[in-house]
This record gives sequence, structure tokens and C-alpha cells, in this order.
Amino acid sequence: MKRITPLSMNGDTFRTLGHELVERIAAFLDSIEDRPVTTGESPAQLQPLLGNGGLPEHGMDAHKILGAAADFLFDHSLLNGHPKFSGYITSSPTPIGALADMLAATVNPNVGANVLSPAATEIEKQTIQWLAELIGLPAGYGGVLVSGGNMANFTAFLAGRTAKAPKQVKQEGISSAQKLVVYCSKATHTWIEKAVVLFGLGTNAVHWIETDDHNRMDTVMLERMITEDLAKGFHPIMVIGNAGDVSTGAVDDLKTIGRLCKQHDLWFHIDGAYGIPAAVIPALKPLFAGIEDADSLALDPHKWLYSPLEAGCTLVKDPNHLLETFSSHPVYYNFGNDEQHLTVNYYEYGLQNSRGFRALKVWLALQQAGRKGYEDMIAEDIRLSKLMFTLAEQHTELEAVTQCLSITTFRYIPKGADPADSIYLNKINESLLNELQHGGKVFMSNAVLKERYCLRSCIVNFRTSEHDVMEIMDIVVEEGRKLVVKERSLAS
Repeated sequence: MKRITPLSMNGDTFRTLGHELVERIAAFLDSIEDRPVTTGESPAQLQPLLGNGGLPEHGMDAHKILGAAADFLFDHSLLNGHPKFSGYITSSPTPIGALADMLAATVNPNVGANVLSPAATEIEKQTIQWLAELIGLPAGYGGVLVSGGNMANFTAFLAGRTAKAPKQVKQEGISSAQKLVVYCSKATHTWIEKAVVLFGLGTNAVHWIETDDHNRMDTVMLERMITEDLAKGFHPIMVIGNAGDVSTGAVDDLKTIGRLCKQHDLWFHIDGAYGIPAAVIPALKPLFAGIEDADSLALDPHKWLYSPLEAGCTLVKDPNHLLETFSSHPVYYNFGNDEQHLTVNYYEYGLQNSRGFRALKVWLALQQAGRKGYEDMIAEDIRLSKLMFTLAEQHTELEAVTQCLSITTFRYIPKGADPADSIYLNKINESLLNELQHGGKVFMSNAVLKERYCLRSCIVNFRTSEHDVMEIMDIVVEEGRKLVVKERSLAS
């Protein structure tokens, strides 16, 4: 006799619910460009829609609650798949990725141990290999899929610390190693500040390197600081290079950083969570020269490979460094290798033991698009970003500031405003961004560059078209003009 529970569902019921949901999703995808990017609703507006009651005492009809959930999400979410979304670095998610997540959840493998996930483990291994191939890394790199950029960088950071800190740290703790330092540019993402706190080095362990006019690390300063720190008795262990910083998309001189790391026996990590997929474009290979020297790299498929959240990846030149950092063998784990084949147990490669099947959505998309498909989509994102920069240059009320990879920054300059009045221009652009983010027509983010508050657009969106870019710039100017009129009216 089958056990029947409140969560049971037979095939016919599941089929009916699934078909209805897929129809709703298909209609949503077909209409996404006609919807607002966001409703701009506050928590106080959304909470009543869910109701204020407590946990239901008794179960409810699955058909009713699934339909209500779909309506709530479609009608009240910020839509990062909208063609006029270019805020932060969240991509438009692939439809095949959505289907993949459904399939992965149905099988529900725990991709922490091979015995618990034999098929999923092999798919993750192949996915990691393909990601390394996509960006042009030499054979031999391995890695692990994680939730996103923070975790990808954390995983690599811990591997680098284990490899380059004194060996007693693993047994005696971080207090047994004095004056460990890491180097990164002032454009580095905030993950590094979390890492040094969480993993025991402390914030003073970060030795910040100035950036040049293009937001790239000053490698002359880096070399000088390493030399000076060694003379002071510090113990340098790592340099972090950016392959697409989050504010401007700048790519550091990775070749020079790699040379300095070899010279001083330092771990070379590249944060390419956003930008490294652009290495698939042959014309951009020189920009990314030096990635083959990296001991580790972070790459987020849910950024510029258009995967649904969550999908990050740590790639390591010698995967044994991950095993040396994370592997443990408690007596209650029966996850050993067999005598004939090396078994990959991903709990030994990162911080998680229980792990979801993140690889499937990435693996399927890599097959659907192929290398050429990604090359074309990423190149088009870059072309559209350059178009946005050109439109800003040509408009009398806009000031183009930076353009690199698929990130453009610019400012709104009201007619008659003094371009040197930085306080006013920073205020008006910040107010304008807030209006844009709540208005629903377009969604952008910001960057502060040399004390200038800028509007920032990052195009990692396979739905965005040239027409969308032109409309975005018109919307920015239109909303900027409205804001100026409103502020002048309030001031009078």
C-alpha cells in the first residue's frame, strides 16, 4: 500500500498543475517586455497581499496556492529578465535553465558525494571542464560550483590561504601566523572585506592598491608595496586581480600581476565573477592575457552566462589545493574512492556538504548555445553598451564617463547646470537613479567614480536590443527633466 500524505501528488494531478504553470510561465515570458521592470512597491504595500495570518493549521488546495504564487511573483517582482533591466550584474535567466531547475529538483540529488549523486556529479565535472575551456584556460583546471561570487571567491581565498600561509595554521589556527597580508585594488568587490574578517586575517591584512585612470590596479605600486612589506616582516600570501570590476568593468593587467606572484611565491587569484566570460571573444584575448597564470578564478554563470540564480564557480589550476583545504573523512561518511576509479566527492572541494544540483542549468545552456552562441551574445551585449556610451557622448544633457566590457557609466547634466558643481550634480543623479529604480520603465544602478555619482548600466541581458538602449537613454533624459522641474518648483 502506498503511503498517502498531505504532500503526496499522483501523476495526473502533477501533470495538470505542471501544464497550467508552464502555460502561465510561457505567457509571462512572451509578455515580459510589456510589463514594468518593477512595480516599485514597498514592503508595506506587499505584505497585505500575502495576508497577515499565521501558519495555516490545515493544508490548502495545491491548484489554488500554486496559481496564487505565480500571480504574486509575476505581478510584483523586479524582472531582471526584462530587456530594460541593466542594474547591478544579474542576467536575464535562460528559459532552459528554469526547466533545468525543475528537473534537478525532481531528482533532487545531493551533489556532495558521488554515491548520492552519480549522474549529477558527472554532469558537474563536465560543466566545470567546459567553463574552463570556454574562457581559454589550459587543461587541468578543476573546481566546484557554488552559490555566487562571494562563495566562489571565498572558496578560492581559503585554498590560497592554505597553500601560502604557514603549514601550522591548519592545526594551530590563524593566530599562529603573524602579519599575513593580501593585495587587491581599491576597485575590488566587498567580498574581500568579508573574507579577511570571516577567515581570521582581519581587515588590516588587506593592503589596498590604488587604481589608474581606467580603474585598473597600479602594478608599479603593487610591486613596491610587496617589497616594502617583506622588508617590514610581513608575510604576503595572495594578490587578487579583477577581470571586470563591478563599477566600470575594468580588467587589471593580469599578466604583470601573475609575474609578480611567481616572483614572490604568492597565490594569484582572479575575480572574474562578472567579466571573465568575455574571454570567449577572440578579439578580447589580449585584454585577458595572463588568466592562464592564475592559481584560482571566480566565475559566475548567473552573471554573464545567463543562468538562473544561483550559479557560481571556483576554478583552480591544481584541484588538489581544494582537497587540501576542505577534505575531511568523519567515520560516518561512507564516501570513499573505489579501487579502480578516482571518485569525486564535491563536499571535499568546498564549504558545503549537502549541495544542490546547480550544474544542470549551466550544462544544458552551454549545449543549447554552444561556444559560438555565447560569443555572439556577449559580443552583442558589449556592442550595445558601447552604443549607450556613444549616445551619452552625443547628448547635450548627458556626460559619458566610462565604458568597458558591457558596463557604461554616465551622468545627467541638466541644461544650464554648472558641470563643475559636483555637489549639485551628485545630488541630482542620485535622485534621478531613485526615480528610475522605482518608476518601472528602466532599472539601472550607480557607480561613484572619483567622487562623481554616476548612473551605471551593465548589459548582461540576451533580451536587450538596440531599440531598448535608445529608449533607455530617452527615458533617462525625460525623467531627469521632470526631476529638475519638480525640484525647482519645490524650491520656489
